[in-house]
Amino acid sequence: MTTILVVDDKEDNLYYLKALLEGVGYDVVAARHGAEALVLARQSLPDIVVSDLLMPVMDGYTLLRHWKADPRLSAVPFIVYTATYTEADDETLAMDLGADAFIMKPAEPEDFIATLRQVESGPARSGTPRPKEPKADEDSILKLYSKTLIRKLEEKSLQLEQTNRTLETDIAERKAVEASLRESEQRFRLVAETIDEVFWITDPPKSRMIYVSPAFERIWGRPCEDLYQSPALWLDAVHEDDRERVDAAAAEQHSGATYDETYRIRRPDGTQRWIHDRAFPVRTSSGEIIQMVGMAEDITERRQLEEEFRQAQKMEAIGRLAGGVAHDFNNILAAIMMQAEMACMAEELPAEASGYLDDIRGAAERAANLTRQLLAFSRRQVLQSRSLDINRAVTSLGRMLNRLLGDDVRLHLKLHDAPLAVRADAGMLDQVLLNLVVNARDAMPSGGRITVATRISDVTAEDAAGIEGAVAGRHVRLSVADTGIGIAPDNLTRIFDPFFTTKEAGKGTGLGLATVFGIVRQHGGWVTVESQVGKGTTFHVYLPFAASDTVPGESAAPAPAPTAAGTENILLVEDEISVRVITRALLERQGYAVHEAASGVEALEVWERRERPFSLLFTDLVMPEGINGRELASRLQSRDPRLKVIYTSGYSGDVAGRELSLREGWNFLQKPYTRQRLLEAVRRALDGAD
Repeated sequence: MTTILVVDDKEDNLYYLKALLEGVGYDVVAARHGAEALVLARQSLPDIVVSDLLMPVMDGYTLLRHWKADPRLSAVPFIVYTATYTEADDETLAMDLGADAFIMKPAEPEDFIATLRQVESGPARSGTPRPKEPKADEDSILKLYSKTLIRKLEEKSLQLEQTNRTLETDIAERKAVEASLRESEQRFRLVAETIDEVFWITDPPKSRMIYVSPAFERIWGRPCEDLYQSPALWLDAVHEDDRERVDAAAAEQHSGATYDETYRIRRPDGTQRWIHDRAFPVRTSSGEIIQMVGMAEDITERRQLEEEFRQAQKMEAIGRLAGGVAHDFNNILAAIMMQAEMACMAEELPAEASGYLDDIRGAAERAANLTRQLLAFSRRQVLQSRSLDINRAVTSLGRMLNRLLGDDVRLHLKLHDAPLAVRADAGMLDQVLLNLVVNARDAMPSGGRITVATRISDVTAEDAAGIEGAVAGRHVRLSVADTGIGIAPDNLTRIFDPFFTTKEAGKGTGLGLATVFGIVRQHGGWVTVESQVGKGTTFHVYLPFAASDTVPGESAAPAPAPTAAGTENILLVEDEISVRVITRALLERQGYAVHEAASGVEALEVWERRERPFSLLFTDLVMPEGINGRELASRLQSRDPRLKVIYTSGYSGDVAGRELSLREGWNFLQKPYTRQRLLEAVRRALDGAD
């Protein structure tokens, strides 16, 4: 087998030539420079040598000179195979030094093998080996060699300089990329460590936490380091009722599904937070999932606001229902109560029947109290506001409260040392205080102490945040505190719901606190509660402070003749026929001339047909056919300014409470009313000043 000695300092070139030559049946020996080639050749004579020119230690020209000068080697064909800055002089010098062939890189494999075979089968190989002699004399060769070598070194230097400049450019670009990368990482960390949300990165199975932002410590209440050491820590903190669902959703992420879950967590301090957690897979260009990235947001406050909004909507809906029911019931109760009174006036009424009628009236009055509470809760009770001193209101009611509490409950008043003016309906304010005190009494089955306190409270916007109905500003705070059993946390969110009660059946309607809530909200205030099981409960009622108002002294209304008869002409307008009929009967029985109408439109027609002027308009506030009581009164008084008006309603706060100055018993009668109150109001209105 022909052995070829290949001399080249480039490993790639050696590998290529070795593969090529062995592929066509040659045996190949490799050397990395001329000196090594000489040593190998003198140890084992090759059949052909193929050498590069520019190499370390000994270049190809020097190797060629030594090769041809050595009697043992000179007969072995020498092929120069080079591409380094090759010019015509390079080939001339090589051929002058005795080379058998000069091949330029890159040569096609077929051409390279053909040249090799041509050299192999040339005259030197076909016959007696004959060394190829250098063509030129020694001096000429040395000059050409020196010239060629210097040129090649210069060209090599230029190449190295160019390579160096390229490397410097590459290094500068790489440094710029690294600086840009560092800036990008810095921006990422700045954003990730500043935002309130938790930004996290894990491996696909979430068995290794790659990154988690510092917000994790603020929201989860645990060090980030704990999560790096135990990536499952986040799931351990998930509320037990949500954990299975969240764990299942996280498992689906492994298959590439997105993740969007809302759940609760428990912090080490026992508090609970709501979390909205979203995650997405990060894929390579081939679609392989390599990471999961996610964002976890603390939505606790938003959930609370949503819950408060839902609660407010629910209360509003219940209030509308309760107000509507109360309105209709008041019309029915008005008819029942007045019919019972009329029946009691019958001559020779048996005592037993009279007793039954009294029972009917008593039951109707109890039902009326219930509807009044419904109206108060629904804020559809007519508001008759005036300036009053809340301290005086508490003191006045205190005497009655002591009678309600019993011997084992002590009432303690801790009132502000100056009058506290508010604009409020005195009767409603009494109901608020009464309901709270009775509620406190019932919370102390073994007795205790109730403290009623008043004070000025300057509420800031921060204080008001998150409290339904609360606004910043100066307020009067009325507090009722007990030393009772307290309220369980689960019940605190429901205590103002109508008909919600923890009392035994028959011991409470569940309307007391709902009524308080409705009245206070109707006055532009709000209620808060603090409670601890076994320690007691404190309700705080906030009402707008009315500093500019002067608190009037108590004055008694002039007492009218209770049942004085009359002959005046009265226009009665009432859409509920049963109420209209009985009211007309009571008034006519008292001597009045009554003309009735079922609506505002019909009342205008009656007015036009009158034979003598009307002295009084007694009208419902809410009526069908487009003309309500307030508008009817306005139209008729524009025609006769002397016309007196009494309004009545099952509820009317939304319709006229804010626009009319209503005084119960003077120009307004709340349904259901008794015969006595009706006649007193009518007489008082007719006898009043124009």
